[in-house]
Amino acid sequence: MNVLIPLLVGLGLLFLATRTYPFYLSRKLGVDDNLVTPAHHMKDGRDYVPTRTHVVFAHHFSVIAGAGPIVGPTLALAYGWAPGWFWIVLGCILFGAVHDMTAMFVSMREQGRSIADMARRSLGGAGYLFFLAFLVMILTLINAIFLNLSCKALTAAYPAALLKLEEGSHLLTTFVKDGVLMGRIGGIATTSVFVITAFAPLIGWLVHKRHWHTGVLYVIAAVICVASVALGFKFPILLTEQTWRYAMSIYVFLACWLPVWLILQPRDFVNVQILYGGLIMMFAGVILYGVEGHTMNMAVFSVSDGERLSGPIWPFLFITIACGAISGFHSLAATGTTVKQIGKESEVRRVGYNAMILEGALALLALMLIASALPRVEYMNIVFPANSDGNPILAFSIAMGYMLNNVAHIPVALGSVLGILVLEGFVVTTLDTAVRLCRYMLEEFWVFLFQGRHIAFLKNPFFNTALAVALMLFFALNSTIMSAWKIFGAGNQLIAALAMTVVTVWLLQRGRSFWFTVVPAVLMTITTFATLIISIQKNLAPAGSGQLIAQGQGPLTFAAALLLVLAVGVIFVSARKFIAGHRATA
Repeated sequence: MNVLIPLLVGLGLLFLATRTYPFYLSRKLGVDDNLVTPAHHMKDGRDYVPTRTHVVFAHHFSVIAGAGPIVGPTLALAYGWAPGWFWIVLGCILFGAVHDMTAMFVSMREQGRSIADMARRSLGGAGYLFFLAFLVMILTLINAIFLNLSCKALTAAYPAALLKLEEGSHLLTTFVKDGVLMGRIGGIATTSVFVITAFAPLIGWLVHKRHWHTGVLYVIAAVICVASVALGFKFPILLTEQTWRYAMSIYVFLACWLPVWLILQPRDFVNVQILYGGLIMMFAGVILYGVEGHTMNMAVFSVSDGERLSGPIWPFLFITIACGAISGFHSLAATGTTVKQIGKESEVRRVGYNAMILEGALALLALMLIASALPRVEYMNIVFPANSDGNPILAFSIAMGYMLNNVAHIPVALGSVLGILVLEGFVVTTLDTAVRLCRYMLEEFWVFLFQGRHIAFLKNPFFNTALAVALMLFFALNSTIMSAWKIFGAGNQLIAALAMTVVTVWLLQRGRSFWFTVVPAVLMTITTFATLIISIQKNLAPAGSGQLIAQGQGPLTFAAALLLVLAVGVIFVSARKFIAGHRATA
């Protein structure tokens, strides 16, 4: 099948959804632009900062997208391209975008409170405690996986022959591994990360202190992006994965400890230029690829292969593709940082719903790109190698290189570098925001646990940021991307189910329609519970081995079991509140 057919049908359905469904949801929720948002009446210049819509959209999209809508579809291609296509399109429209928009709206009506704090108000103390502990645990896993993904991207290399690097070429730095000449793809992105981060405080100062015109700021941001890449080719920074883990941990600590306008928000504003450019390049490239008559290299369905490599298609497909269909992390971003920047209520539609639709489009583009541009043999060797951890980021970047070489005659090596730049930009923006959110959750946890007693260091952003980074680093050092992805996916989807449960109870308590949140909440709860149970069973040691848990699987098995217990607690409390609320409104 020509790649254009599923791509254009999918994009058409996503666009149609933006023109219909969120307007219906707005009416049901009671969106009112006459009401003052928390960004205005709680303005503090640190976290609550009224910001122009396009800047908030850029920040929110770059935060929620991350590497998830690229890595998830890449892994899911093991089942064939059709199952992933259906889940991305239908899941994004009916599940993910609804989740993001409703969570953002309820947070706005609750004075910009986080989803965890809203759980306290809707579910009571016990439900809040379960939910908060659950969020801290899953955020830690998210941070660990994205830290490892970042390190994979920044140290990526591929055989020079497949990159079509001619002998004596100085386009990439080369080295020999196991007798094979390899080209370093990641060092250029490393330099770009350093340059963009170094200029972030300047951009933040120009936006929030000098109030420069938006057009001028976009030009400056574009110049910084181009310069960072040019410097990367001239002076690539080469570090080991282990060194990068510690270096990125230091960066994340600073970005999450300092005020949001100083590093985090302006860095996203600059970096999103690369992300938008990458999206446009992907879209145009895949369209041209289809016009030239290219078809899929992957099977429509290959369920048996997928089940052998990843597990049963249900539930594992539906947690492998999390971001791009539905992601609980989005409710944390929406209620943790984004809602504190929104100027009027209708932006929950423009930012909340439409940003998720754009992420679905990104996931669909990534799926179609890899399915059509990357030969299946190379896909299997990169993503599911026999004796090492897979590298889905590398699979995407190589597919980008092959596609750009075919349609625009750009060297494969250069196109692959552009793919890494796009992915690394997504990864870092998600990573620093996720750690900041973990800091918020820890601060809320201590306040609730000690019931208002004054323990100064537990309220200190320095301490809580350091604790969040330390937990992230521990799990990053004790897991791999492939082993942790299923636990991350299940936990991430379970956050979405729990967030929609909280929103459902909130709507019920106010006598409003809630069917559009309760249906996704129930379906995702069942799916994620099944995933966690199967994952725990797989990590148990064989009978007669003298061990309960397979060697090396202790931290992840403990995390999965803890997530399951905490989720059961939240669901139990939510069910009681739901039944009580239903009786009260009957």
